[in-house]
Amino acid sequence: MVIYSGNLYSYQLLKWSQVANHNFRRWKSTLKHIEKLLVANRGEIACRVMRTAQRLGIRTVAVYSDADKNALHVSMADEAYEIGPAPASQSYLRGDKLIDVAKRANCQAIHPGYGFLSENVEFAEDCQKNNVIFVGPPSTAIRDMGIKSTSKAIMAKAGVPVIEGYHGENQANDVLKREAKRIGFPIMIKAVRGGGGKGMRIANCEEEFESALESARSESQKAFGDSVVLLEKFIKEPRHVEVQVFADLHGNAVYLYERDCSVQRRHQKIIEEAPAPGLRDDLRCELGAAAVRAAKAVGYVGAGTVEFILDKNDHSFHFMEMNTRLQVEHPVTEMITGTDLVEWQLKIATGERLPLSQSQIPLKGHAFEARIYAEDPRGDFMPGTGVLSRLSTPAPSEDVRIETGVRQGDEVSVHYDPMIAKLIVWGNSRSDALSKLQASLLQYNIAGVETNVNFLLDLSRHPEFSAGNVHTNFIRDNFDSLFRRIVPTSNQLMQAALATVLKDREEELNQAVTRGDEFNPFIVEAAFRINYEHDKKINLKFGGKDLPVEVRYANGGGYSMSCDEGRTWNAVVGEIAKANNAEVLNCTINGIKSKVKVFRDDAVVAVFDENGKIQFDLYQPKFASEDETESPAGNPNRATAPIPGIIEKLLVEPGDLVKKGDPLFVMIAMKMEHIVKANRDAKISKLMFKAGDSVAKDATVIQFEEESQ
Repeated sequence: MVIYSGNLYSYQLLKWSQVANHNFRRWKSTLKHIEKLLVANRGEIACRVMRTAQRLGIRTVAVYSDADKNALHVSMADEAYEIGPAPASQSYLRGDKLIDVAKRANCQAIHPGYGFLSENVEFAEDCQKNNVIFVGPPSTAIRDMGIKSTSKAIMAKAGVPVIEGYHGENQANDVLKREAKRIGFPIMIKAVRGGGGKGMRIANCEEEFESALESARSESQKAFGDSVVLLEKFIKEPRHVEVQVFADLHGNAVYLYERDCSVQRRHQKIIEEAPAPGLRDDLRCELGAAAVRAAKAVGYVGAGTVEFILDKNDHSFHFMEMNTRLQVEHPVTEMITGTDLVEWQLKIATGERLPLSQSQIPLKGHAFEARIYAEDPRGDFMPGTGVLSRLSTPAPSEDVRIETGVRQGDEVSVHYDPMIAKLIVWGNSRSDALSKLQASLLQYNIAGVETNVNFLLDLSRHPEFSAGNVHTNFIRDNFDSLFRRIVPTSNQLMQAALATVLKDREEELNQAVTRGDEFNPFIVEAAFRINYEHDKKINLKFGGKDLPVEVRYANGGGYSMSCDEGRTWNAVVGEIAKANNAEVLNCTINGIKSKVKVFRDDAVVAVFDENGKIQFDLYQPKFASEDETESPAGNPNRATAPIPGIIEKLLVEPGDLVKKGDPLFVMIAMKMEHIVKANRDAKISKLMFKAGDSVAKDATVIQFEEESQ
């Protein structure tokens, strides 16, 4: 028996050194030069990994599901293999298929990206068994850090501060409830294998505990195949600060400073920045040192992130979890340190030493990352699907990065995460970076699906965010100012009307050319006179309200427009020009010139101005009955699907009596569980779907008896 007489930290260093040497000996026999890399993921992270690999001269292999056969990551790769149907459980989560592809394609390594199998112990072990390099940490580190209760015990022994909670094996409901009461409400319920906000619920009081527990367990089981949870004291005003760490097989470990990821919705990050605002230099070093201790305590190798809860007021911090993979927000770290973390991953995976020592890692400037999602912020951030009919982005540069896996015309699928892109900007200071972020968001123009771009713009302009006063309750505490009422201006109405008129005219010209009328300019000119040179009304709708714009044609090609039923008329002239995959409306209203981007299709017209996007519905003829065309979302006699998805579970039967707020059914969509509740006291009349069925947004799932009955 060896007794070590040093302190706990020194003991952990010795232990880690022994583990690292063991890992190196174990892996040395399988290390090889990477000539071909399988990227076992999809979307923007697959594209991002491929760019670095190809820059390093490594050939890349993509995998794709039926839904992704035309995806950007497929076209970027040197080779691509189909691996199954759209559901991830039958494609991207099938480790056996991925390893089979790696062997068939003669790949020396697999990069898992993030999500899917990136933190799957069995997959990492299977890669090693098949003599394929897993570009990630040892499976032992994934196992220890992947189970939150285990990770917290290890961190406590390593001297890393851990928040009060319950991490025990006894998962009986009464035991968990008793522990929750001991810790004190509000309480955080977290899946031990969780991540990305999945399997996480907050119970504010004892009465909410059981339903929150059931929901967390159910979502965790679907996402991670494990329903075990832990409990943590919920800090009411925390900041989410995480540290990027890297370790190699030779006993070296460093931190690349911290990121602040506090501003979240549904416990998921939407905007991140590095470094964290308002931290003292000594606290920054303290956090970094604690993160390195955490990595060394588990014999870590490769890229990892140690997440801490930081008290907003006194800046005390506690270990939350370690993500044993590359993080979604890693680009902000790259921007402030001038590194390529994927390149580091690939080199360390082949046995190379860390490229830089701790003292050589620079910290320069400030960076932000904004995650652009297909979702409706004003509808409780509910994710959405649809075709990206228009996708115009800011021009990439040294200070502006766009990480995406989609192109214009691609579809945001119900089967995967609704993230469209990540917008990353860098500046010499936080204020410089924030100005670049705001300018770039104004240039990120998307039509066809609802997105959070406007919300991100409003968030970045909020005075509290500008001051760096961020915490995880930021959106809740500033809800009214972030979601102010939007009233279209007369200029926006006239710009939308003008865009509609000009696009109609362009369409008629194209039709005339197609018919062959271009050979007779008199016919074209006459057609325009007959169809356009007369008074007309452009029927716009916004927020359910009709906003007609009357248009008169003036001599010389201009227009006269009224937004108030003819009481006031405005002189309007303009034209649409195409520039960088966008349509720009050059418009003059009453002598004042403006330039805005526009989009118009059969259903909507959108204007992109200094406040972001404002979109109007266009009048659509009704060919069905009122009952058929009425959106069921506001009908008190129906429970509807809030988004497209799959019915996971029906919680009621015909004839059941329910109270307002009672759960009715559970949906799975965009990798998240959604519980739909009764909007009134009611008696169940009919179930329109069964468990396992796919449903469209606003589809009636459950019919109530009429209130009069």
